Amino acid sequence: MTGESGQSDQQPARTELPIERGFPIERVNEIAEKEGRAKMYYRPIYTMHKWWARRLGCVFRAISLYTLLDDPEKVSVFEPGHEGGTLADYGDDSDGQSDLDVASLLERVDMTDPESLWELYPKDVRVEDKKILDPFMGGGTSLVEASRFGAEVVGNDLNPVAWFVTKKELEAGQTDVEELEEAFEQVKEDVADEITQYYRTPCPNGDHEADVMYNFWVKELDCVSCGHTVPLFKDYRVAKGRYGNDDKYNVLCPDCESITLVNDWQSESICEECANSFVPSEGNVSGSKYSCSECGSKYGVIDSIHEQDGFGLRQYAVEYYCHTCDEQDRDKDEVKGYKSIEEADRALFNEAKTEWEENDDLNQYIPEGEIPRGAITATGDGLQYDGHDVFDHGYQTWEDMYNPRQLLSLSTLLQSIDQVDDQNLKEYLLLAFSDALRTNSMFCTYDPTRNGMDHVFRHNSFNPPMYPAENNVWGTKFGRGSFTSSFDMVVSGVEYANSPNERYITNGETIKTDGFEKSIGENVSIQQGDARELDYEDEFDAVITDPPYYDNVIYSELSNYFYVWQRLVLEKSYSTFEPEDTPRAESIVSNPAEDKDVEVFESELRQAFSTIRRALKENGSLTFTYHHSNSESWGELLEALCDVGFEVTATYPISADINKFTKGEAVSFDIVVVARPIDDTEPASWNSVRRDIYRTARRTRQQLEENRDLSRGDIGVMEMGACFREYSKHHGKVQRDGEIMDAKEVVQEIYGIIQEASDIGVEDVFIDLLDTTNVSYDDVNKLCRGTNATPDDLKEMRLYNQDDGFELGTWDNEKRQAYIQERVNGDSDEHLSNLDKLQFLRYRYEQGQSVQNYVGKWDVDDDLRELAGRLADVTGDDTYTRVLGDRDITNY
Repeated sequence: MTGESGQSDQQPARTELPIERGFPIERVNEIAEKEGRAKMYYRPIYTMHKWWARRLGCVFRAISLYTLLDDPEKVSVFEPGHEGGTLADYGDDSDGQSDLDVASLLERVDMTDPESLWELYPKDVRVEDKKILDPFMGGGTSLVEASRFGAEVVGNDLNPVAWFVTKKELEAGQTDVEELEEAFEQVKEDVADEITQYYRTPCPNGDHEADVMYNFWVKELDCVSCGHTVPLFKDYRVAKGRYGNDDKYNVLCPDCESITLVNDWQSESICEECANSFVPSEGNVSGSKYSCSECGSKYGVIDSIHEQDGFGLRQYAVEYYCHTCDEQDRDKDEVKGYKSIEEADRALFNEAKTEWEENDDLNQYIPEGEIPRGAITATGDGLQYDGHDVFDHGYQTWEDMYNPRQLLSLSTLLQSIDQVDDQNLKEYLLLAFSDALRTNSMFCTYDPTRNGMDHVFRHNSFNPPMYPAENNVWGTKFGRGSFTSSFDMVVSGVEYANSPNERYITNGETIKTDGFEKSIGENVSIQQGDARELDYEDEFDAVITDPPYYDNVIYSELSNYFYVWQRLVLEKSYSTFEPEDTPRAESIVSNPAEDKDVEVFESELRQAFSTIRRALKENGSLTFTYHHSNSESWGELLEALCDVGFEVTATYPISADINKFTKGEAVSFDIVVVARPIDDTEPASWNSVRRDIYRTARRTRQQLEENRDLSRGDIGVMEMGACFREYSKHHGKVQRDGEIMDAKEVVQEIYGIIQEASDIGVEDVFIDLLDTTNVSYDDVNKLCRGTNATPDDLKEMRLYNQDDGFELGTWDNEKRQAYIQERVNGDSDEHLSNLDKLQFLRYRYEQGQSVQNYVGKWDVDDDLRELAGRLADVTGDDTYTRVLGDRDITNY
């Protein structure tokens, strides 16, 4: 029997959900690690179109599995690849019955062993009578995964682009792939040749033409001192070498502008064509200024753009693929490679430019509006956001982001798509077109380190490049981000939606299931609007979502890049696409352009949680992922939840493949929060609540350490969840010294209680960091949870720094040694930790300096020797132990 929980005398008993009793963090994380690197293979439905901070499908499948399954009588389990029968039809017993007992699997889930239900993760599981809401659906992951269980799903998002992307994900399972491919062939026959004629170049290997994969451009300015035209190259790299020359670089000679292959792009090189000597890493731009090669003058790039009313653009190279050479079985470096621009290339571009200027019919398929000023687009207005002011760079309208050939090609393609009769098929072609825009504007660049196109949102801002790259809009055999390659990804997503599968891991081996009979999105409805205005009451069994957090990327501004193009086709069919831009003022996010700070965000998030509370059935559940970085944000979240009538019943750390947008740092985990409605809370003194929280933290930690293979940080997060549950019962009625404590105060106290209950300190965390592969700041944050150490403690001791990327403060780290040396030179050694001492001795030994006098001076006790042994074990460097006891070394 599943557990029953009653949170107060007024609250009726309710069945605990599996996710409240346990969650298989270890199993989810091992899949998440792989899925995060290969989304198009694990769940291609989510690679049909860009959306920001899209959570991994495996995470939300696991959340759905552990949230929706509460009544074994309403659960059916089917074996993937077997049509029409449950697992009972495919059992191993002679009578055909399976040993599968859903009731038993549900009953066995608890905090110490949550994996019984995991047996169903790769199965085609169906539930009855479940209605799910996601009021912040974003890229649609929660809805897609819940729909696979047969639940009725309802979604909402303020952003029209998110609405459109999710709409097509949920309609994919009912879309015929052959019909979609026929629609593509119709467009191909209509415009492919018309577009690709402008992406041809003379092949360097014979008297024929090759396909252009990418055109390389550079911005130019006239020197304010001498008038010489200055190309704005930071360096002259074009791309890494290929086919046996991977350690070399193709570079542009600044003198004759030929492409030459050099051994080291950061050292002096000789052009193979003109014998010019130059250093490819030394371009004409450094920081925000250019340097004129004729007169040596330096001047601000932005200032010059303003004074000259813009900039010039010049094509200087192409990357090509030659079908003819491929058929002739030539060497790979002849079939595909880099070449300098020729007169024929310039003439072809001018031909496209003339065609664009003379073809008035296509103007209706180009967004003509001005780029809205906002926190991302106009940082020069004093707005505090890590972006670039596009207006300072000379861009005013959306059309300014594209060159004439791109405008001609994109409008020709969009016009053809708009003529497709079937609305559903037209929208999938539009989806492919829209996603291809990421790599088809003059805001895109070419990554020379990996020989490929980089997309416009690589920094989640509009970053005008000095030397943009122009893609082949239609595409050729090779290349990334063309319309045809985007369409291929849409087809993969539709195929997956018709018969989704799962990949899971057993004994380290990844296993792919057969396709599920249950397709995606059979009982769904979605809408576009403000989550705070949803008009539901006592209707949903569960809300599964990913709500905004205060420093989210400002999607409304970024998504305009797609919206203004989608609108050209969709405004005739959907009122949500009638406005000129996406809604911004209503977005729940801290946005200086809208005068919305953290306090406004907290207020709006509380309003959204109140709407969710009203929409849930009394015994419903709210489960959501949340990214957080400190106790302050935890306090804001807990207070917003509890104020509107929720209690937190569990929290779990989960891996996720997202970016910490504002700083560009990798974030390795999110938190899953589970909450339930509560009618009322009970008064209590802080002393009594503190005792309950302390006992809960100790008991939780002990149970997890004894039964689970979790990191200290993971255990700390789960401890916090258990403590939040204790506090939630009394929210708003906890008294200390006659005053009511708010949630933020309590969270700070809980942090202290968890740390007090732990004897794990800075040295323990640092050793764990030494033992971590590809260590990052996020590992610091994660490993500090549930310990006496904080990230600030480690930072103050220079045990890590982020000045030039993330660095650990190892014994040979310059900043760490400077910190230690300052203390060694002080008046007393009392402020030297054991770790300081050992790293200092290790450094002196490496420098050939005596260590004996320090070993004799310091008290070499058991603690110091034990730490030396741990350092030696984790690093494989036994010098740590030898400097304390081997006379041959201490007398060095």
